Amino acid sequence: MHRSMLNRRDFLKWSLAGGTALLGNASWARTTLSAERPLKFYNTHTGEQLTASYWAEGHYQTEELAAIDRLLRDHRSGEVRPMDRRLFDILYSLQLQTGGRGTYEVISGYRSPATNRQLRRTGNGVAKDSLHTHARAIDIRLTGVRLADLRQAARDLRAGGVGYYPSSNFVHIDTGRVRFW
Repeated sequence: MHRSMLNRRDFLKWSLAGGTALLGNASWARTTLSAERPLKFYNTHTGEQLTASYWAEGHYQTEELAAIDRLLRDHRSGEVRPMDRRLFDILYSLQLQTGGRGTYEVISGYRSPATNRQLRRTGNGVAKDSLHTHARAIDIRLTGVRLADLRQAARDLRAGGVGYYPSSNFVHIDTGRVRFW
């Protein structure tokens, strides 16, 4: 590789990291520089568990991401969709910010449109065009971290939507516009 390309790439990499640090939360900057990003999941509906390093050696890891996508599938229909990779970056940043090294207990990941319609008919609080149906949302709790602290950390990131459901014992995180409820 040409020497000037290395310098340009290094410049771009460090500019991105520096810009991230200037824009806000330091955990986002640490995320961009981290060599490996492991996450632990437990699907509360299927009982499946997974530990996966979705990012390593400067790249998203295809096989690890596919395993996470399978765990986050619609447990009612079995449909699997590739989740928005930014969700995993948010989850990793939440671990850094809270000091949590526990397992993400997943209440809901991807939700098929049919499942979403069914949930809308039988319950309340389910959005008609939920970001779950676009594989851009996850409902979670993190073992070892108080739910209110997880919610506050997610709000502080200002990386997307954050919903707080203490009576159902979960926090909703999505990659949509920044908003809180």
